[in-house]
Amino acid sequence: MTTLPYGSWPSPLSAEEVTASAPRVDGARFVGDDIWWGMTVPAEAGRTGVFRRGADGEASVVLPAPWNARSRVHEYGGGSWAADAEGRLLFVEKADQRVWVLAPGAGEPEPLTPPDSSMRFGGLVVASGRLLAVREDHRRAPVPVRDIVEIPLDGRAAFDADALISVAADSDFLAQPALSADGSHLAWVAWDHPSMPWDTTELRVGRLEDGVVVQWATVAGGASAPLQPTWIGENDLLYSDDPTGRWNLWRLRLTADLRHSPVAEADADTGGPLWVLGLRWYGALDDGRIVAVRTHGRDRVVVIDPATGVESELDLGVIAGASIEDVRGTRVLVAGTTAHAPGLWVVDVDHPADPLLVHGGTPAWEPEWTPIAREVTVDGPHGPVHAFDFPPTNPVFSGADDEKPPYIVLVHGGPTSHVGGAASGKIAYFTSRGIGVLDVNYGGSTGYGRAYRERLRGMWGVVDVDDVAAVARGHAGADPARIAIDGGSAGGWTVLCAIARTDAFSAGISRYGVGDARTLATDTHDFEARYLDGLIGPLPEAEGLYIERSPLTHADGFDVPMLLLQGAEDAVVPPSQAEAIRDALASRGVPHAYVLYPGEGHGFRRAETVVDALESELSFLGAVFGFAPSGIAPLDLSTP
Repeated sequence: MTTLPYGSWPSPLSAEEVTASAPRVDGARFVGDDIWWGMTVPAEAGRTGVFRRGADGEASVVLPAPWNARSRVHEYGGGSWAADAEGRLLFVEKADQRVWVLAPGAGEPEPLTPPDSSMRFGGLVVASGRLLAVREDHRRAPVPVRDIVEIPLDGRAAFDADALISVAADSDFLAQPALSADGSHLAWVAWDHPSMPWDTTELRVGRLEDGVVVQWATVAGGASAPLQPTWIGENDLLYSDDPTGRWNLWRLRLTADLRHSPVAEADADTGGPLWVLGLRWYGALDDGRIVAVRTHGRDRVVVIDPATGVESELDLGVIAGASIEDVRGTRVLVAGTTAHAPGLWVVDVDHPADPLLVHGGTPAWEPEWTPIAREVTVDGPHGPVHAFDFPPTNPVFSGADDEKPPYIVLVHGGPTSHVGGAASGKIAYFTSRGIGVLDVNYGGSTGYGRAYRERLRGMWGVVDVDDVAAVARGHAGADPARIAIDGGSAGGWTVLCAIARTDAFSAGISRYGVGDARTLATDTHDFEARYLDGLIGPLPEAEGLYIERSPLTHADGFDVPMLLLQGAEDAVVPPSQAEAIRDALASRGVPHAYVLYPGEGHGFRRAETVVDALESELSFLGAVFGFAPSGIAPLDLSTP
């Protein structure tokens, strides 16, 4: 192998290839003899299209450009499309938030909801010939009202909001409506401020008359967080809940005594944070078996036979981001990411050795360029901290024996979220150039049970900061003088806090990060309006904590170079936050760069943005760590 300084290794992984290789699957369904899936298209301004694979194996477009299936319910959306038995595509168009229908052979979609952008729809579900959705009504702003509605499929509500049928309401937030097979009952998940859906929710079941809930009861939750109700048989309800500290499956018999019984208990989670609508962690087969995701650090996909207690693993290689998108007969649609690439598979649980790759699943480069993660656990001030170590990986080049590589500590957003040990294109982009990556599930992350995620309760800006610093300091393989920290959104908050209040990092990259907690609490959208109650404390009582924890309060600690990346149309963390950090860096003469991307919101979707951001990060690291990245122009750092 050829020896070159870490960070300067030539790599075939261009930013353009990395961007094109990582489209996000947004739902998948069996539709007739076809398999349909939603997918982001970075080259088309990040729009979400819908695609199909026919019985002949050929792929084609169902929803072409410029149509964009993307909901804005809760701002994060989800469940933006569905299909009915006739093969009609039902979807939320991003531009106007109306629900549209595209019939087979039709030239253009037709509207199903009124042209009123103050109403948003998401979490679309087709059941027994009915289209249900979560509606978010902003007509009585500033506080939106939400309900579960039925959208008539005959188009009579296209210009008449009164034709929409409100099926269930009575809560600040509602999600995951499930209609019983005979159409007599509706199950759904509900919660109220200040709870988030991973804190406490209620599983409700209502009796329907003329299609509307006339009487309902809470059948689970209140002190736990039930998710994903699914009807099985005639009177049974399957759902995930965490009264034992892990999201496990439960079965409810709708009898007079409402008998609940656990299904295949495990020290792992079948469930996760309900950031977006339409998420699915399990599916029930007709014969009573269940296909489920099990998460403890990494993901596994298992088949459970409740009658015998026998459990077997589906060896698809999926280790992160797994979801059970749909089931039919003994076939299952599984989305997720292997050690090398995201993909969508269909597998027959009775013949698991022959899964069919529907989409993705293979990287755009040879596997030897992709690092294999090593699970690491370090002792932190608040308990063990879990992370994944991706070492520099290049089949052609290596570093000198007397040199340790620079490292990036990646901090996921949320902060209630999770990383699963799969090398993203971004991670491989860095490791193939000789830069190691530590991907951290700090306290507050999901995937390790309720106690681990509640470690952050009231301690945001403390536990997360201590945990990432502990991982950085505990990694003997990294050059301690060249460790950067990189995160977006809530991860950006942790980046800024860690730079301001620790000496563990010598550079920071913040993407749309939070600099002032009080401003976030004032400016953010309704879904997260009370999130900080649990992470820091309720206002105004906890205002002193908000001030103390905020990175801008400790701007005198900004003493290492920083890169700030921001979307101009971000409604979750507005540009004013990044600009306040920029101004603080400028006033202290700290080298920095600020890049504002027009047309981008909270999270970058356009190919040109993702490419520029990735190259900017690499160029920034080269500038501050003293290496020249191959083929990348140097970044101009402001030093007033």
